[in-house]
Parts: sequence; structure tokens; C-alpha cells
Amino acid sequence: MLVGLVPSLRRPRLASRVAPYVTDVSSEARRLLDRTTANPLPVFSVILDPVFGRLQRGLAALLGGAAVIRRLLRQSGSVSTVAGFRARQLAWALASAAAAGVVELVVATFEPIAPSVAAAIILVAFVGAVTVIDRLLRRRAKRRLARMSRELPTILEFMTLGLSAGEGIVDSLRRISRISAGELSRELAGVVTDVSAGLPLAETLGALAADLDLPAFTRAAQQLTVALERGTPLAEVLRAQAQDVREEEKRELLELSGRKEVAMLFPLVFLILPVTIAIAVFPGIYVLRLGIG
Repeated sequence: MLVGLVPSLRRPRLASRVAPYVTDVSSEARRLLDRTTANPLPVFSVILDPVFGRLQRGLAALLGGAAVIRRLLRQSGSVSTVAGFRARQLAWALASAAAAGVVELVVATFEPIAPSVAAAIILVAFVGAVTVIDRLLRRRAKRRLARMSRELPTILEFMTLGLSAGEGIVDSLRRISRISAGELSRELAGVVTDVSAGLPLAETLGALAADLDLPAFTRAAQQLTVALERGTPLAEVLRAQAQDVREEEKRELLELSGRKEVAMLFPLVFLILPVTIAIAVFPGIYVLRLGIG
């Protein structure tokens, strides 16, 4: 199995290079691509699954919040499941606790450590790793939602231009998802795919708004759904929604500047002001010392 995992250093054969492109017409190419090398990892996975799975279920029962983690994973754009996230969280926690234990053993060779202190350090390392992984997921989701919020006004305005030019709402969404590379554009590409598969546009937009839980996009999706049901001109609705989103961004910036005003005083009072005073006072003190001397 170990020999099978060693990478091949020779150049790939012509058949291996051509096979991916002729799988639809060649059964031999499909058989060539279906060949797998020996992989010992599934064996270890089966052996360790009872213990690791029990620890994973215990961690999930202790922390709870499966619905919250599912929403955060969706908002962050991760394809991982809740079970996968808990498994990764547990793996990092165990690795952190093991690293803390190794450090304690090294330190214990020079100075004895009380068992209670050693257990407390390992527990802190375990809990700290769990908390850090959770915080990283929340920060990643928050940043992605912020990028979507910034993209939303531009996307709504592009949709307004497309509708004013005579395009349909689905064609406008398809064009935006094709020419744009933002986070929200990729989500809208999934909406276009679902609509092309036969799902109603209103239902798909509602499901996306519920998954993302972005207030600005939720309002825009609701207004668009109501406009589709009542026959209201979509261009005017989207233009008004884009204006509302921009106004909301301005209010958030003003609120953020108000909250940061006190924090901005810290470098001014403790860094810039003392340096300014020193620059203004030091020459006078130097001249006085020269005069006294």
C-alpha cells in the first residue's frame, strides 16, 4: 500500500492523457480512469471511527447549535457538513491538547508540574482550539456576507439596466452570473441553474434569502417576488431597492464612525500628542540648560 502511494516520476502515457476526453465514446478509457491505487487511509478511518465518532458526537451534544453551524457554513460558502465541521473542530482540539501535553513533558524534565496544573493546561488548550475554530467560521461568514452586501446595489442596478433594455428577469440574472465574479453572483448562478431545471423563480429566491439570512437581500427578494406576483414594473422596484441598500450602507458607515471615534482618540492622546509635546518642549529645555551652563 505504501509503494502504491509513491508518486510516479515518469511522464504520463499518451493513453492516460487522452482518456479523460474520450470517456463518452470509449469503454477502455473509462476503465483506465476507474483504476484506483491502494489507499490505507480508509482502513485507519474504519479502525478509529468508533472512538473518534463517539468523541465527535459528544462534542456536538455539548456545544449544540447544529442549525446555527449549518447556517454559518452556508453563509461562509463552505461545502462542508455540520458533521464534517465538528470532526475538523475535534481534530484540531485533540491536536492542540496533544501539543500542550508534549510541551508539558518537555518542561517537566526541567521542573516538575503539578498534575492539576497539567490537566488544566490541556483542558484550556482543548477548549481554546474549539473556540478558535468556531470564531474563524463566524468571521469567515461575516466577511462573506459583508462582501455580498457591498455587491448587492451594483447587481440590482445591472438587473435594472437589463430589464430596461427588454431582457427578462431570468436572462438578466444569467447575464450577471456570467460576467461577474463576486460571491453574490455565484449564488445567483445557482438560482439560474435551479430555475432552468424547472423550479419557480420566487421559490428559489426565497430559499436563497433564507439560507443567506442577509437582510438587504431578503428585502430585495421579497420585493421582487411581490412585483412578479402583482405585475409591478420590475425595473422601478429594483432601482428603489438599490437606492435603499446604498442609503443603508451610508447609515452603517456613519454608525461605525461614531463607534470608532473613541478608539481613534487612543493613538491621538497616547502617541501623537506626547510626541508633539516632546518636540515642542525639548528645544526650549535644551536652550535653558545651555544658558544655565
